[in-house]
Amino acid sequence: MKDTTAYIKHTLADIYPPEETRCFIRLIFSHVCGLSHHQQILCKDKQISENEKKRIYAIAERLKKQEPVQYILGETEFYSFPLKVNPSVLIPRPETEELVDLIIKSAAAAKCCPDDSRTGILDVGTGSGCIAIALAGRMPRAEVTATDISEAALQTARMNARMNKTCIRFLQSDILDTRSAVSLVTGDFDVIVSNPPYVKNSERRAMSSNVLDYEPHGALFVPDDDPLLFYRAIAVFAREKLAAGGAVYFEINPACNTLITGMLHREGFADTEIIRDLSGKNRFVTAKKIKR
Repeated sequence: MKDTTAYIKHTLADIYPPEETRCFIRLIFSHVCGLSHHQQILCKDKQISENEKKRIYAIAERLKKQEPVQYILGETEFYSFPLKVNPSVLIPRPETEELVDLIIKSAAAAKCCPDDSRTGILDVGTGSGCIAIALAGRMPRAEVTATDISEAALQTARMNARMNKTCIRFLQSDILDTRSAVSLVTGDFDVIVSNPPYVKNSERRAMSSNVLDYEPHGALFVPDDDPLLFYRAIAVFAREKLAAGGAVYFEINPACNTLITGMLHREGFADTEIIRDLSGKNRFVTAKKIKR
């Protein structure tokens, strides 16, 4: 293991900081050799097979090209749930775990999900299914529906739902075709959540190549002249499909927080709130549908 570890460090030395490389090493030996972090510490002199070495060297070469390690290994973890990922879906971010946590805690505080009740949840633009799976797994009385425009993404999400033994209704739907989405997605919902595309095209230049070169652009970017494209469509959809008193939850571009809250007010939502993430950025917005 020592020689292979040294090879990884040498290969990646000029590309990644040491701590990130150490993280890669832990993930690689776990994935290829089935060794936990504790075992890796105790078994530094362990001999690994030539086949394992070849696989590890190939992974290191792909990391050298700044391909995301999650795509290379084909897996990641979100809210303690294992997920399969591939270039058809975004790699889930830690901030999105905070969005899930916000919904779960808000539901508990409002006591809107007692043991004998149904809570209808819709995840718009589900991608890997990470939000829907985490909510279904942590809110067992919830009835979760998830939509995406991409059939490839939905195939990945369905696989992840099966792997995590969660019951989720998946539908292919284009939220920008609001009338069609309203007809297709039957039922009403107590919670509508979305982490839609929100990075402005002009912000590309500040993004790292491991994102720009590998992750799906359709799930990332919006035009500079219409940054609320998806939020506005979801708000119009939510006017039709959200139960009275129900709530929308969005992950947002911090630069657009006041634009989004203003749009929600104009669309008739109340109790709009901007919530900061753990790094202090205005990352989430929630609002409620007014009871009639």
